[in-house]
Amino acid sequence: MRYLLSVPPFTDPATVVDLATTAEASGWDGFFLWDHLRWDDIQEIHDPWVLLGAIAQATERMLLGTMVTPLSRRRPWVVAKHLVTLDHLSGGRAVLGVGLGEPPGHDFAELGDEADPRVRAAMLDEALEVIDGLVSGRSVDHDGEHFQVHASMRPPSLRRPRVPIWVAGVAPNKRPLERARRWDGYVPIGGGLEPAALAELIGPPPRDGWDVVVPWAEGVPADAYAEAGVTWLVQSTWPKDEGWVEELRELAGNPPGH
Repeated sequence: MRYLLSVPPFTDPATVVDLATTAEASGWDGFFLWDHLRWDDIQEIHDPWVLLGAIAQATERMLLGTMVTPLSRRRPWVVAKHLVTLDHLSGGRAVLGVGLGEPPGHDFAELGDEADPRVRAAMLDEALEVIDGLVSGRSVDHDGEHFQVHASMRPPSLRRPRVPIWVAGVAPNKRPLERARRWDGYVPIGGGLEPAALAELIGPPPRDGWDVVVPWAEGVPADAYAEAGVTWLVQSTWPKDEGWVEELRELAGNPPGH
């Protein structure tokens, strides 16, 4: 079992980098950032990709990534370049977490981005195909409804055949799971499923090395998740009006599960 900290970058950038270095010193295996443009009218949000570049230079061991990037509002070729750059900066430690994104009104429609979940799902699938090719260093010929790409980009990622892609979605909805089985990992969110229910939902892994990345429910032993096929446990906190940064400091400053 491995453990990651999922952090909303809703505080000053230096604090986020400090949380990452503290977490690595405490034994965490991964450090991931939420990817939002807006949340509410209180939080001050910073860009996760810029922060991950700084964190890559300040850490040596942890995997680094987004949890999650909503690809429907990103140009996939730009995400591919961000991802490869992070992978090189970190020495091959990058992971791309993707999903539809929330909330559809505040974080999408009010900025002029697509809010319909069916359209965003179609854009996500197309974008993943484009990113897969570009990050791998292959020539991409893609003529889709939403993206048209006929190009290759250099350099490819250090990780071969490419940077891992984890797909998040609300459990027990089946479509996100079906999408995740085509890629490198599944991040079930919401639902509050117990380990046995998760195991029944997910079934056998589609291939060796496929990750199941699950929010760690309070009071559930890590061994119970491991028996259910979970490979990563996630801890985080909700960005409230006050006190949530201190909660993250406490999490980062202790070994996972303490």
